[in-house]
Amino acid sequence: MKLLEVIKSLSNQTRLDILTWLKDPFAYFAAEELDDYKPSLGVCVSDIAKKAKMSIPTVSVYLKNMAAADLLVATRKDQWTYYKRNEAAIQQLASLIKDSL
Repeated sequence: MKLLEVIKSLSNQTRLDILTWLKDPFAYFAAEELDDYKPSLGVCVSDIAKKAKMSIPTVSVYLKNMAAADLLVATRKDQWTYYKRNEAAIQQLASLIKDSL
């Protein structure tokens, strides 16, 4: 894990919020937005953008950066992209911060 890359990918409040929202989607997203929710897929980009009150292209860039840093896993289904947390990488990050910083 490249710590600097991960920290850069979390460099604003919205990105941190997204990680929180994806930890427990049912606590943060409206039920109708999660009608087709599957833990194996995650939450649709359009629902994350709506929650963030930002444009889909902007949120897509955030999500791609976080996925490139291995914090999120992207799954494409038809024309939609879904994101979920990469719990193993997040735990690795927590350990790295605890042990190194």
